[in-house]
Amino acid sequence: MSVVVADTGKPQLVKKYKPQDCTTNPSLCYQAVQDPEYQGFLQQALQAKAAKSNDPARPYAGVADVLSVIIGSEMLKIVPGRVSTEVDAHLSYDAKACYDKAMHLMDMYAARGIQPGRVYIKLASTWAGIEACRKLQRQGVDCNMTLLFSFGQAAACADVGAALISPFVGRILDWHKAKHGRDFAPHEDPGVASVSRIYKYYKAHDYKTIVMAASFRNAGEIRELAGCDNITISPALLDELQASSEPLPRKLWPTMGGSSDELVSGISQAAFDELHGSDEMAVEKLKQGIDSFAADQKKLEEQLAQLAATL
Repeated sequence: MSVVVADTGKPQLVKKYKPQDCTTNPSLCYQAVQDPEYQGFLQQALQAKAAKSNDPARPYAGVADVLSVIIGSEMLKIVPGRVSTEVDAHLSYDAKACYDKAMHLMDMYAARGIQPGRVYIKLASTWAGIEACRKLQRQGVDCNMTLLFSFGQAAACADVGAALISPFVGRILDWHKAKHGRDFAPHEDPGVASVSRIYKYYKAHDYKTIVMAASFRNAGEIRELAGCDNITISPALLDELQASSEPLPRKLWPTMGGSSDELVSGISQAAFDELHGSDEMAVEKLKQGIDSFAADQKKLEEQLAQLAATL
C-alpha cells in the first residue's frame, strides 16, 4: 500500500523493523551516537581522511559529514532500498554550498562502493535548496526535499524534478494546535490535509516525484494517509501499528482525483516567495526546522571535538 521508511539513525532498529528505505538527519545522528553501541562510528569518523573542514569556525563539520555517511552505509547493509543523507542545515540558504556539499557526500558514498541509486540527498526546501535540487537531479543525483510545509514548496520541488519530498505532517499539526488552542482529530488534521492536497496535485498532473509523509504525532495521522507513496515512521509508532489489530483501509490512491489546483510550471523565485510566503505556518516552521537541525549539528560537532581531545 505504502512503502515504509524507518525514521531512525540506529542500525539495530532498522534490523528490527525491516523497512524498504531509511532516513537520517542531524538530530537522529546525534541521538544515535549517544548510545554506547554506536560510539565506534564516532571514532571511525574522526580517523577518516575525508574529514577535513573548509570552515575554520567549524573544524568538525567535515567529521560530521563522514559520520552521516558511515551511518548511512551501515543502514544500506540492512535495507534493500535507499538511505537519505542530509546536507548540513547551516547551508540551507546557499544553493552553491548545498550543491557542493551534496556532491561531496555522494563522493564519500562512492568511495565506499555505494551506487548513486541507493542514496537520496536531503535538502531543506528553501529556494536555495530547490535550485540545488534542480542541478543535482540533472546530474543524476536524486534528492529528498525535506522540511516541507507549504503547497508552494511542493509545487516548486515537483517543477524542478525532485525525486522525493518529505512533507512534515506532525509539525503542521503542532502549529495549528498552538494557533487555535485545540486538538484536531486525525480526519481533520491540518497536516494530513496538506499531504492529501499535495498527493492529489502530483497525481493529477502526472508528476513522478514521490510523496513521503513524515513527522507524525500519532498513529491516526498515519492511518489517514494510508496509500501515500512512502511513509516514514518512528520506532515508537511502528511498534504501535504492529501491535494493533485494527483494519487499515486505503485512503489515498493514484487515480482518486480530487485536485482543484492548477499546474504550477516554470516557477520563479519571486513566484515561489509569494506562494510560500503567503503561508504563515510554513514560513515559521521552515525557519524553525532549519534552526533546530543546525543546533543539533552543532551539538554533534561539539561531541566530536570532545572525543577527539581524548584520543
